Amino acid sequence: MRTYLDFEKPVAELEAKVEELRAMQSGENPVAIEEDISRLETKAAVALRDLYSSLTPWQKTQVARHPQRPHCLDYVAGLITDFVSLQGDRKFGDDDAVVGGFGRFRGASVCVIGQEKGSTTEGRLKHNFGMAKPEGYRKAVRLMEMADRFSIPVIALVDTAGAYPGIGAEERGQAEAIARSTDACLNLSVPNVAVILGEGGSGGAIAIATASRVLMLEHAIYSVISPEGAASILWHDSTKAQEAATNMKITAEDLAKYNIIDQIITEPIGGAHRNPPAAIVSTGEAIANALAEFDGLSPAAIRQQRRQKFLAIGRNIG
Repeated sequence: MRTYLDFEKPVAELEAKVEELRAMQSGENPVAIEEDISRLETKAAVALRDLYSSLTPWQKTQVARHPQRPHCLDYVAGLITDFVSLQGDRKFGDDDAVVGGFGRFRGASVCVIGQEKGSTTEGRLKHNFGMAKPEGYRKAVRLMEMADRFSIPVIALVDTAGAYPGIGAEERGQAEAIARSTDACLNLSVPNVAVILGEGGSGGAIAIATASRVLMLEHAIYSVISPEGAASILWHDSTKAQEAATNMKITAEDLAKYNIIDQIITEPIGGAHRNPPAAIVSTGEAIANALAEFDGLSPAAIRQQRRQKFLAIGRNIG
């Protein structure tokens, strides 16, 4: 069953009418209403296209968090063959919020590291809603070092509201783990490509998104803090999240303008949650093109290019 966001109410009403007419048409006494169905479907499609062509930053935030949006494991299943998941950081334990392992992308070996939010209640609890603990980032470091040792490119699939802020995580060195994971990204001698799938929240995202190429889905968001968190800090009022979302420049269009991301991946009309297979195919094409840019480059050149890319962000914005 499709879940509609608040601002999608006009489309929801039209599509509900279509479903009602289809139920009447398939009943014991079929009614010749095909023309009405076709007219309403066209009207709904136009309304959806117009709606998604001018989303506000807050509406994009809602789309990025949509519960039916494809998550990390959906992309792994659709793009990676022979995937072998690896667990544990070899220091404390495993963290299901971070999925990592090795497989093949279009025939070539790759290392995949991603944050999984979960698609069901059980899955969300298991993966802690994609909010990683220190052992998750230390697992990411372990996998990146292994990939570097065997000259295997790294693909990072980012989708998190942020790193887990619990007491236990802080006691085990959350900030240090994030910093070391970011450092591991920067020091890779193989190309790494990060894709912001939904939410790219704070250091929790940066820890695996400090990549040679940063791609972002059209309706994803990427920010140092959530709009609600920013509103609470700036105005002591979380209800001003919509205002914060606009001022923070968290959309793909804004981030591309400031060269913080390298490419926007177009989503199906109505968002990735309306057509996950199409969104996954588009993402695969973008990843393949990004990796191809580094064919023939030496390890030193790859590392230097990544370094200059992130130094330029601070220089250009400042």
